[in-house]
Amino acid sequence: MLVMRIGGKSICMNNPKVSILIPVYNAERYLARCLDSVVAQTLKEIEIICINDGSTDDTTSILCRYQRRDGRIVIIDKSNSGYGDSMNRGLLRASGEYVAILESDDFVKSTMLEELYTLAVRHDADLVKSDFYYYYSAGHGYAIKAGKIGYCNGGKPFTARERPSVLGIQATIWSAIYRRSFLLDYDIKFLCTPGASYQDTSFAFKSFVLARSIVFTPKAYVYYRQDNPISSINSADKVFAICAEFDELTSFLDKNPEIKEFANTVKLINQYRCYLWNARRVDSRHRDLFLSEFAETFRRFKAEGVLGFKFYWKVGYFSFNCLLNDPRLYRHYVDKLARKSELRAARRRRFSVRIRHNMVSIVLFGKHVVGIG
Repeated sequence: MLVMRIGGKSICMNNPKVSILIPVYNAERYLARCLDSVVAQTLKEIEIICINDGSTDDTTSILCRYQRRDGRIVIIDKSNSGYGDSMNRGLLRASGEYVAILESDDFVKSTMLEELYTLAVRHDADLVKSDFYYYYSAGHGYAIKAGKIGYCNGGKPFTARERPSVLGIQATIWSAIYRRSFLLDYDIKFLCTPGASYQDTSFAFKSFVLARSIVFTPKAYVYYRQDNPISSINSADKVFAICAEFDELTSFLDKNPEIKEFANTVKLINQYRCYLWNARRVDSRHRDLFLSEFAETFRRFKAEGVLGFKFYWKVGYFSFNCLLNDPRLYRHYVDKLARKSELRAARRRRFSVRIRHNMVSIVLFGKHVVGIG
């Protein structure tokens, strides 16, 4: 029996309640805060698996320093092979009843794992998902609750078949915990496309659609950093990675017609919206190439007769037909959206007022001056 002294208590670590996976690559700037928030969890029966994806900065020494302080930390060192491979190696090493995921530039409230695990056990859930905060470093740092998750079904367990709309929520795989045996039973893992991004897309969709019991909580625990310059949300050179994720989901649904029956429309709406979002953020030099792939993909879906009224209603019939039939005009439309996004981002950096769910945030000239809620 492996017993550790943590916080003055003896903790049996043979069967941790939660394994938290932290993929790490050149994260020296934010890693300490991330690890501090994890080792401080009120749930002590956890293992902390850090997958070091060939970091070349001071990440490795930081990980080793924390491992010497806390025996629950496990380090997997490997050559750089990308996020998907890192996550799959972490899943193979995990031994906890549940699995959590945390990005190395984010951090969490100390009660996160205890409260999500309690909900999971109470409802015998395969998946428990919470809300999260958008976190900005300006000034002394400030956070705004995303407001993405409600109680849904009164806080009671449900399935995606009962509520297919949940398949359309933002992936945010790190604001949830997953029963490890459930992931193993259904062989749910990540694509290993080297250097790719958005590899949470197919993982999140499969987890939701296959879970036998899902629980939502509107409480927020994760602080999702928005101003890391090397984060995937700020990288324009990985736009085609999203295509591989949705190709995987198309294949998955084709192999599971009973799931495709209730999930395919939401998947198609998600795919269109994600492709459009990527089209407007990709470097303008590569935009035509991506738009060509975008249009060809949905021409195939249209020819297959799988695009119904709900799809056209949600994505916009006229703009969709413009994509298929008038590439030049659609490119103009995407360019306009991209410019608007850039202007909004610049404006937010200088001045912004946000009011959401009883929370108020004001930023003036890049400095956070008011935060209430």
